[in-house]
Amino acid sequence: QVQLVESGGGLVQAGGSLRLSCATSGRTFSSYAMGWFRQAPGKKREFVAAIRWSGGSRYYADSVLGRFTISGDNAKNTVYLQMNSLRPEDTAVYYCAGARYAWTQGSYYPDEYEFWGQGTQVTVSS
Repeated sequence: QVQLVESGGGLVQAGGSLRLSCATSGRTFSSYAMGWFRQAPGKKREFVAAIRWSGGSRYYADSVLGRFTISGDNAKNTVYLQMNSLRPEDTAVYYCAGARYAWTQGSYYPDEYEFWGQGTQVTVSS
């Protein structure tokens, strides 16, 4: 069974930085892409960023563009999210996701990802 395990969450003041990591354990899989989503209390899960291994294309939500950077290692199915200039509205549980197959709708849709981590809490204080 494939497991995605996030780490690196925590409490930070507004303007600060955090780096999230996502590692794959258990059965290996060949992924098309990996991404990060987040979910704040009372809100739907929303797309944050994704990386498509072929060509190395990166995709970002408008709300994090210029502040967050996604990177990773295709061979290890490991992905990172560097978060700078954090804002209170970035507070959420952050989930790592893996897509085995090419997107049919695009990186933004949770249904495009077959594997999910348990999430790591990020709290930004004002």
